[in-house]
Amino acid sequence: MALKKTPAPLPPLTYVPLGERPLRRLPQLFIGLALYGFSLSLMVRASLGVNPWSVLYEGLEHHTSLSFGAISAVLGVLVLLLWIPLKQRPKFGTVANIIVLAYSSDLGLLLIPAHLGFPARVCLLVGGVLLNGLSVAVYVGARFGPGPRDGLMTGASAATGRSIRLIRTLMEITVLAVGWLLGGSVGVGTVLYALAVGPTTQFFMPWFAYRSTAEQAAEAALSEEVLAGQRCEP
Repeated sequence: MALKKTPAPLPPLTYVPLGERPLRRLPQLFIGLALYGFSLSLMVRASLGVNPWSVLYEGLEHHTSLSFGAISAVLGVLVLLLWIPLKQRPKFGTVANIIVLAYSSDLGLLLIPAHLGFPARVCLLVGGVLLNGLSVAVYVGARFGPGPRDGLMTGASAATGRSIRLIRTLMEITVLAVGWLLGGSVGVGTVLYALAVGPTTQFFMPWFAYRSTAEQAAEAALSEEVLAGQRCEP
């Protein structure tokens, strides 16, 4: 009789200490963050609407002399200040998130030309959204700690007792509204991002989610129990 193979469950994606397999996890973290920043620049150059936080960055660009990436870094630090009353502590991945996103998004804006034709802009938009979802799975899957905005979301949820879905929705709506009022671009890309990035991230997450040594041992023990039970079946 053929034995059924039970798929490994997705790990909880909580923080795993920096010292555990850093040569395996650090490249994944930095590649994921670099791709995330680059995906933001793709959506900006598409000029068809960006995600809510990028709408805010664009809006602030109109009122300051800072670059898109610099604004993302400054806001990342300001968001970290909101962690203090929530008793959240930044991890290595939190700091890396601020720095790498700032440089990679600015680099992408330098490399990708502006004012492209409509077909090219559609391709940039679709590619940017898909790459964004993939990159989130890559860097979150490395499990070095949440970025500033994700940490604010989880901390506010824990402090208020409200669901993460509600807190995240309120955050995104507030950021989007402020960015739009400041002149950030809102369009079909904003809607596409909202609808597609979650499923895309969910699709890629099992491929990149790091399993800690303890989790791998527990999964191996569970698999042995399942196989032993199947062998005993008549």
